[in-house]
Amino acid sequence: MSATGQPSTDDAAVRPRAITIAILAMGGEGGGVLSDWIVDLAEHSGYAAQTTSVPGVAQRTGSTIYYVEIFPEASVHAAGKQPVLALMPVPGEVDIVIASELMEAGRAIQRGLVTPDRTTLITSTHRVYSMTEKTAIGDGQVDSKTLIDACGAAARRLVDADFQSMAQTHRSVISAALFGALAGTTTLPFDRDAFESSVRRGEVGVDSSLAAFADGFRSATTGRVAGPTSAASTGANIAAGLHGIAERVRAKFPLQAHDILLPAVERLTDYQNRQYAAGYLDRLEPVRELDATYGGGDFRLLRETARHLALWMTYEDAIRVADLKIRHARFERVQRESRASDTQLVTISEFLHPGVEEIADILPAGLGRFVARSIWVKRGIEKLTDGGMVVRTTSLWGFLQLFVLAALRPLRPKSLRFQEEQRRIGEWLGVLPGLVREDYALALEMAELPRIIKGYGDTHHRGRGSFDAVMAVLPRLRRRPGAAETVRKLRDAFMADDSGGQFADAMREADAATSIDDTQRTHGRQSTPVIEA
Repeated sequence: MSATGQPSTDDAAVRPRAITIAILAMGGEGGGVLSDWIVDLAEHSGYAAQTTSVPGVAQRTGSTIYYVEIFPEASVHAAGKQPVLALMPVPGEVDIVIASELMEAGRAIQRGLVTPDRTTLITSTHRVYSMTEKTAIGDGQVDSKTLIDACGAAARRLVDADFQSMAQTHRSVISAALFGALAGTTTLPFDRDAFESSVRRGEVGVDSSLAAFADGFRSATTGRVAGPTSAASTGANIAAGLHGIAERVRAKFPLQAHDILLPAVERLTDYQNRQYAAGYLDRLEPVRELDATYGGGDFRLLRETARHLALWMTYEDAIRVADLKIRHARFERVQRESRASDTQLVTISEFLHPGVEEIADILPAGLGRFVARSIWVKRGIEKLTDGGMVVRTTSLWGFLQLFVLAALRPLRPKSLRFQEEQRRIGEWLGVLPGLVREDYALALEMAELPRIIKGYGDTHHRGRGSFDAVMAVLPRLRRRPGAAETVRKLRDAFMADDSGGQFADAMREADAATSIDDTQRTHGRQSTPVIEA
């Protein structure tokens, strides 16, 4: 048997060897602290230890591989010579891999550090999204379930849990929870008391670290973590004051749509008011009736329309941004995530760069159009806002600036952006009844079309222009074979390419196809009298 307890396969394997541990962590997650704890644990337990770190660059923040090798001192004395310990992890030769985030676990697998015959993999399941995931026009995030399945297939043993949440619960760092999980796996020949003693010897944040350690240990040994769990909004815990509108959802809409409609009315009420949420349901009632008549009973059209309508009606504007930035819950979250104590002051600085369009959007429609069209006014605003501005929301003056902006919420329905969005929403909803009766599949694709309107700046402009282009070509697509597939291709082309090139190509293809069909129908009508003559 080796030092790690692995069965030997040849004569060389009976000799003791180093236990190898690779830690993959991002900046600020305490990867260095975790490796120091392991070294301290080993050295106080009769083992020689060596640690190295190899900094790298990830697409999110600095990513570092910490590598630790430990070797029993008893074997050193018996052999009469010092072991040679490696400075870098070698693919296929790592006993334990600890990843501070799910994508880091994927990177470890990609590097060959995780093997099914040897490696215990400990990973947190929370995500810190890469830049490619964040900047994708569509849903660019890597599927977490796929990553976890890959981890399970690649490792001899997998321990996965949201260790970040455990740490935050106790105002600690993720390294403490991961250290507890390492103890819980029993892959190292040390008991729990020895692990906890290493944390105490660190003499920094001992109580909070031990609390997070305990949760990590429990997760590795039982798969459960003590403490309350959060539940999604199902209507049973809907916000106070919305029970009446929740009852309307339950009474008037099918059960298949409740999981979308109940959170949606909460979101719309929070965004504007209860009347706005009631108007949302008013718009959906005709869709519900049509889906009940022409759908297959699963109410897919109602669900997709409800989903995208709720998001569209709660578009982000300067008023919404200001409102979210001064909420008490946000200050509490920043305080918690900064791990500041109750006696420490936390300063929050907001870096804002409002443009002419953002300002015009929240002005009364007439004034907003004037500002957007006036070259002189635009130049004046650009001069004032050039270089952006910094607003310290933890100061009285900074807070009041955003408070006044957020207080414009009751006036939002008179704003330029609101009226423009409502017009487009009306046009979009207006085409659905006719489409449902003609081609349910096409109506379903059109219900998902608002997905392309997102973001801000150039991205938003491209999405809005592409939406208008599809709406313009729709009359020629209707009743044409494959119309639903054409709309889906147009939408997917836009989502796949932020430059707009693929969408332009798809639009030219759709225009050409509809033009050929129109020509054939025209020639067919003209040739009929000639044939009869």
